[in-house]
Amino acid sequence: MPQISTEKAPAAIGPYSQAIEANGFVFASGQLPIDPATGAFPEGGVKEQTRQSILNAQAILAAAGLSLSNVVKTTVFLADMGDFAAMNEVYASFFTSPFPARSAVAVKTLPKGALVEIECIAAK
Repeated sequence: MPQISTEKAPAAIGPYSQAIEANGFVFASGQLPIDPATGAFPEGGVKEQTRQSILNAQAILAAAGLSLSNVVKTTVFLADMGDFAAMNEVYASFFTSPFPARSAVAVKTLPKGALVEIECIAAK
């Protein structure tokens, strides 16, 4: 299975790949809102973090020769479901119809205290 990686997204912070290609799909690991240039979260709240998480996923997909239009499924992890509307507003600005299938769940905590993490599956 080919591993996909790019310096335009944060490096994996554990024993996993940024993405793996298998059977015509690219499975991108959850993207924290880490700016790869600074190693820090963007200033602001969940909107800014959502934007950065999606930009990170977009960079990984680009390394595989894909774009967000190839995404068939996303999973959004939120530290607080009260942030759903704000996350959704930013999320909607990146995707067009037909929108990918999506799950959004609240979790107790996210790595590094993030407010959001987004993973995706894209079809080649």
